[in-house]
Amino acid sequence: MTGKRPHEANGADGDAKRQRMGEETELERKKRETAEKMAALKAKIAANRPNGGGPAPAAMPMRAPPPPAAPADDQAAKQAEAKRKIAELKAKMAVKSGGASTAPAPQSQQMTEQQRQMAEARARAAEIARRKPASPAVAAPPPRTDVRGARGGLGIGLHPSLMGDASADKGKGAQQGPKFSTVKGNREPEKPKLNPYLAEVQPEQQQENEDPSFAPTARRYAERKSRQLLFSQKGKYMAQANALRQQAKLEEMKRRIAAETRKAEIEEASDKSFLVPAPPDIEWWDEGLLPEGQNSYENWETPGRNKIETEDSIITALIQRPVLLQAPQDKFLPGPKPLMLTTKEQKKLRRQRRMADMKEEQAKIRLGLIEPPPPKVKKSNMMRVLGEQAVKDPTAVEARVNREIAQRANDHEKANADRALTAEQRAEKLKQQQAGDEAKGVKVAVFRVDDLSSGKHRYQVDINAKQNGLTGIVILNPTMNLVIVEGGSHSITAYKKLMLKRVKWQENTAPPPDNEPTTFTGFTDGSINDINKGTRGQGSKAQEWCHPLDQDGNLKDLSHNQCLLVWEGDEAARVFKRWGSRACETDGEAKDVLSKTKMENMWTLARNKKPEF
Repeated sequence: MTGKRPHEANGADGDAKRQRMGEETELERKKRETAEKMAALKAKIAANRPNGGGPAPAAMPMRAPPPPAAPADDQAAKQAEAKRKIAELKAKMAVKSGGASTAPAPQSQQMTEQQRQMAEARARAAEIARRKPASPAVAAPPPRTDVRGARGGLGIGLHPSLMGDASADKGKGAQQGPKFSTVKGNREPEKPKLNPYLAEVQPEQQQENEDPSFAPTARRYAERKSRQLLFSQKGKYMAQANALRQQAKLEEMKRRIAAETRKAEIEEASDKSFLVPAPPDIEWWDEGLLPEGQNSYENWETPGRNKIETEDSIITALIQRPVLLQAPQDKFLPGPKPLMLTTKEQKKLRRQRRMADMKEEQAKIRLGLIEPPPPKVKKSNMMRVLGEQAVKDPTAVEARVNREIAQRANDHEKANADRALTAEQRAEKLKQQQAGDEAKGVKVAVFRVDDLSSGKHRYQVDINAKQNGLTGIVILNPTMNLVIVEGGSHSITAYKKLMLKRVKWQENTAPPPDNEPTTFTGFTDGSINDINKGTRGQGSKAQEWCHPLDQDGNLKDLSHNQCLLVWEGDEAARVFKRWGSRACETDGEAKDVLSKTKMENMWTLARNKKPEF
C-alpha cells in the first residue's frame, strides 16, 4: 500500500480528468499507428507460413479478465490493465493466423466491446449534463503532454508495439491518480490574465500584418506618383496683396464716413436743443374745456365758446380728495437729538456714574468675588501710604514708586493701542459709514470747471471722489469740463467743500519729468477717433488740451479759471455704476455720452451757466 490517496471515482472532477486522459497526444498517435503496422506485418507473415499437419484448430480467443472494480493501489491497476491488453493482442494475432473461418467471432465481440464503451461514455455525458443543467459549458482542457505511459511490473516499460493499444484504451477503465500528494499541487494552472486595454488583433488585420504586400513602406512607395511642376504666373501674389489693400481702404472709408455722419447728426441734434419751441395754440390741459373745432383762445369767455358752465362740463361742484401718501423724503429726516447739558450738569453725571461703579466694585471685593487692587502709590501720598518704610529707606521707596508710575503709564498706553483699529478695520468702518449715509438718500452735484489742464487739479478731483465713495463721470472738453458726482449726503458735502473752497484753481503746476500720461489721460478717452484706432492712453485727445504747457512750452495762464456749482439735488438711486472720465471734443459727443444716463440736460445747464468774476 503506497502513500498516495485513492482517486475519487465519482464527481465532475473525475469525469473531466478521465476525458483529459482519453485524449491522445501526437506522440501517442504515432506510436499507435506504428504498432498497428507491425501487427499487420506479423499477421501477413503468419498467413504465408506453410502448415505441416492440416489445419490447426482455431484457437478460441481468450477474453481478458475484467478489471477490478475499485483497485486500491494505482500500481496494481496498471499491471491489470497491461495484462488485459497483452491478452487481447495475443487473441487478435491468433485469430488472424488461424484463417478466415473463425475470424467473424472475435470481430463481433470487438464490435460489441466498442458499442458498450460508447454507451458508457454517452451515459456518463448524460449524467454530467443532468448534474449541472444551469452551468455553462466548460471547454475541454488542453491535452496533457506530461502523462506517464503505462509500465509493466517492477517499473519495467512496455514494448513499443504495445504502447499504441495502451494509449488507445487509456481513460476507459483505469483512472490515473493525482500527480502530487497535496491539494495545492494538483490545482490546474491559472489562465494568464488578459490586458483589457490591448486591442485584440482581428483576423483581417492579422492577415494584413502577415502579408508583405500590406507593409506601410511598400504601400507608401507604391502610391507615390510623380506630378508635373506648376509655376505661378508673374504678379499673381502682388495682385492678391493689392486687392487686400484696396479692401482695407474701402473698409476704412466706410468707417470714417459712418463716424462723420454720426457726428453731424449729433451736432444737428445739439443745435436744435438750444432752440426754444413755439408754444402751441391750445395747451393739452385746456382741450377738454373748449368745444371741438376751436383751435385758439380767441373770445373763449364768450358763451358757447367754452365748456365751463355747460351740462357736459368736466368742472363740477364735487371735490376729489386723493389718498394721502407718505412723502419719500420723510424717511430721510434726522431723528430728534438728545437734550444738550451744561458743563456743570455733565460733570455731575460723570461723578454719579463713577460713584456707582466704585460702589459696585467695593461690594464685589467684600463678597470675595475679586481681589482688592494694590494701593495706587504716588509721590504725593508716598509718605502717607508707606510712612515707616519711607522713613527707613526713602531712596528705595522713591525708586519703587517711580517704577509703579511707569508701569501704570505703560499699561495705559498698551490698552489704548489694543483698542485702536487697524488699517483694514478703519477702511471697513469708513465703508460702513458711507453705506449708512447713502441709505438716508442719494445726493447729486454737478460742477463746471473751465480748465482742467493742470495734472494736480485732475488728481484732486479724482482721488477725493474715490475716497468719499462717489460715482459719476468727468467730461473733458477743450472749452469746458463737467464733473457729475453722486453719493451720500456727508460725502457730497465734503466734495463740495473741496471743489468750491479747498482747490486753488488759479494755480498751475509743471508736468512730471517722465512725461507719462496723468489722471484722466492715461486711459481710453472714448472719442470716435480713439475707438476707431483702438488706441489706449498714448495719442488720446485728452492729452492735447489737458496739457499744462502751451505751444511755446510755457505754463498756461489759469488766472481766470474757476469752478461753479451748476446743480444739486436728490435722486432715487445711483445712475452711474462707477467713477470714470470721457474725452469729448464736441458738445454733441458729450450729450451722446450723457444720454445713456438721461443727464444730457446737465451739459446745457453748464453751458448756460454764467461765470462769476
